[in-house]
Amino acid sequence: MAGSVMASNEAAESRLKSSVDQVVAIAKASKDRPSLIAKVQPVLEKILDFQIMTRRAVGPGWRQFTPQQQKEATSLFTTLILRTYTAKFTPGEYPDVIYKSSSSQAPGRVEIPTTAQYKGSRYDVVYRMEDKEGWLITDVMIEGVSLVANYRSQFDSEFKQGGVNAVLQALQRSVAESK
Repeated sequence: MAGSVMASNEAAESRLKSSVDQVVAIAKASKDRPSLIAKVQPVLEKILDFQIMTRRAVGPGWRQFTPQQQKEATSLFTTLILRTYTAKFTPGEYPDVIYKSSSSQAPGRVEIPTTAQYKGSRYDVVYRMEDKEGWLITDVMIEGVSLVANYRSQFDSEFKQGGVNAVLQALQRSVAESK
């Protein structure tokens, strides 16, 4: 059992490192933010499970979304995460990422802590990954704050005030503000 957990952790770590290396190479070579976003998007779409992240960020209200509204919310949330993520980078500069030992909280789930040093600052980032026919990131904790939980508190408030439409409008506003 321990061997299979270790092999799973190694597979998750390898997938994460490969994706981070690709993103770092793109950031290093990028000249401006629009090209950075365009080049990073396909890499992130292969490693981040935006549908699970959106569903968890919306919370229990997700069940009240129609399939079309779920698709719209996932698309908006994907755009928001991509813009938020790439806003942290300065084209031509790139972080130095140090990987720490991963841990498995449950079968098919791995947490991989890292430290990123970027432009004189140090950031602790934990990637939460799940085996969904291949390892995918389902949450990112930056300096102890879960990306999914952070958005969930915002969306939960919106949902309680105005239901599905309020959540979609909040996402549309956030995307518009992230340009």
